[in-house]
Amino acid sequence: MPTINENLGAYSDLFMLLAAMAYAIAFISFAWDLAKSSRTIRELESGLLADEARQLAMAGAATTGTDRGSAATHSPSGPHAPAEDDGLLVNESMNYTRDAGKRTAARIGVSVAWIGWLIHGFAVVSRAIAAGRVPWGNMYEFLTTGAFVVATVFLVVLLRKDLRFMGTFVIGLVTLMLCAATMGFPTPVAHLVPALQSPWLIIHVSIAVLASSLFTITFALSVLQLLQADRQSKLAAGKPDKLAFLRMVPSAAALENFAYRINTIGFVMWTFTLMAGAVWAEAAWGRYWGWDTKEVWTFVIWVVFAGYLHARATRGWTGTRSAWLSIIGYLCVVFNFTVVNLYFNGLHSYAGV
Repeated sequence: MPTINENLGAYSDLFMLLAAMAYAIAFISFAWDLAKSSRTIRELESGLLADEARQLAMAGAATTGTDRGSAATHSPSGPHAPAEDDGLLVNESMNYTRDAGKRTAARIGVSVAWIGWLIHGFAVVSRAIAAGRVPWGNMYEFLTTGAFVVATVFLVVLLRKDLRFMGTFVIGLVTLMLCAATMGFPTPVAHLVPALQSPWLIIHVSIAVLASSLFTITFALSVLQLLQADRQSKLAAGKPDKLAFLRMVPSAAALENFAYRINTIGFVMWTFTLMAGAVWAEAAWGRYWGWDTKEVWTFVIWVVFAGYLHARATRGWTGTRSAWLSIIGYLCVVFNFTVVNLYFNGLHSYAGV
């Protein structure tokens, strides 16, 4: 059994706190970007209006010298007609319809988030080296590793898509997860209990971490979808726009489609988690299923997301209903990780906090 390096473990804890501080600064920067989005929106709209004026001028020049009667019969819905204002500045592919400008606060948020990610990665790796094992043997390690995966997925996708509008929500959740780990579940570095000393720990728990991280991202998307759907319905009813910053966010339909694709991947991973857990249970306790509280809630989560995918695929439960199902599924994940681990006794209570 490898020797515990307590000094390196202490450094890991320190760097985890530093990562939380960096993420908190990034969160504030992203929040400030949303708060000042009205100015950014005005800049974007002025550019769009200038483009539209140029297109109309070109259309007018093209009709010079042609038959006026023929020109009068052209439909206003032609290629040069102004598009109906849908209140959004982002298309269905989550690309801005015009250069979003400098957005200094958002750029600072991205840069600081990458710094936090580097510090966070060092903290996770040093924890693993200090313990001489994979760093997800208890609730503290599960949370810190899960937060690292969430940040990694967000920042990697950010290299291809401008998802800075999600920074406040995703980095906010990462910050919350690290604060919960460091303040709510601090656990000194130690060896695994005998029940966890199995190769299935790497297989089962690593996939569970990945699936939970994806569900965390879709939770943020679903909350944004509900806000955007409510805003769009109020605009359609002629009510004032009280959430102008959501004009920097894609439509509710685009957010729903994005969340659905990610939830599909997360569901496949959670299915594997459930199956791998059953195989591990047979190897450890001589049975595949024993109705332990943790097993039951893992199955409940699977049922909720299976229902979400089925309802969404049949197109009977789209829009806000599918968003609520996604949110309920994630809340079940949180309940399973916190309340079940802390307050329900069972065969899975050996990991501690």
